[in-house]
Formats: sequence, C-alpha cells, structure tokens
Amino acid sequence: MTKPHAVMVPHPAQGHMNPMLKLAKLLYLKGFHITFVNTEYNHNRLLRARGPTALDGLPGFKFAAVSEGLPAKVDGVETDVLEPYVHCDALLRETPLPFFKEFVDDLRSSTEVPPISCFVCDGSMSFPLKVAREIGVPCALFWTPSACGVLGYAYYRKLIEWGLVPLKGK
Repeated sequence: MTKPHAVMVPHPAQGHMNPMLKLAKLLYLKGFHITFVNTEYNHNRLLRARGPTALDGLPGFKFAAVSEGLPAKVDGVETDVLEPYVHCDALLRETPLPFFKEFVDDLRSSTEVPPISCFVCDGSMSFPLKVAREIGVPCALFWTPSACGVLGYAYYRKLIEWGLVPLKGK
C-alpha cells in the first residue's frame, strides 16, 4: 500500500507558514508523504538565511518551490521594504495558478513520490482549490489565525454593536 500524499500550500507569510508546517509534521508522523510548497521568493530567502541544505527535508517530506509569477529579483536582493507585502498580495490573486498547475502536473508524473491524495491549502487562497478540483482530489482549507484573531472574529458583531468598530476619528 502506498502512503497518502498531502500537498501543503501555505499563504507565504510567517504567521501562516508556521502553523501549516506544524500540521505537515503531524501528518508526516501519521504516515503521510508531504510536499510542502514554498514560493520561490520564500524558498530562496530561507536558503540564503539558513544555508543551502536547510530545506533538504527527510525521506517522504519534501520542500518544493513554485513561481509566484513575480519578476525575478536583481541578484536575489530585495530592493523595496514593501516587497514581501507585494509578494503576499500576488499570491492571493490568480497570478500563480498556471505555475502551480505546471508544478502539480510534474508532481503527478513523477515516479519518486506517491500519487497525490489531497491538498491542504491556506484558507486565504483559492487557486489550489481549482487545481484540486481539476485533478479530482480533495482539498482541505486550513485557517491559521492567532488566538487574538479568533477572538476578534468571534466578537466582531459585539464590537460593532458597542460602537467600537469601525474606528472613528482621525
């Protein structure tokens, strides 16, 4: 019997990637083959910060880089302090869809990994849902807010009723 294979697709911000990585580790410990998808931008930043072998992974746990459809950096250097935000915004649109489709097609034709069983993608992104639907595998949405965020969502209606939201004044 082949291992189930989960393709994990986090939103490319640290507050989203860390919980997704923890979930990926738990699934790995339960016997899943894991492909953890990084954007090229984040993948290259991690390699620069942690060294060339930082993302080599373990048997059955692989990191993969997919283009986010943004122009290449000059010598891999960020020139704008807002660049990470532009990068995250691009991922929320359909920009990476063709790159992700190509990546999934390559993954599906590989004999080195089990067939894809499911996708687990960040709840803020829609393009993995489209690809999962096209290839006929389930896709679970994983929401990664902090405890503070969950409380904010839970009490939002009350905050409006109390007149605290939306903020008023300058």
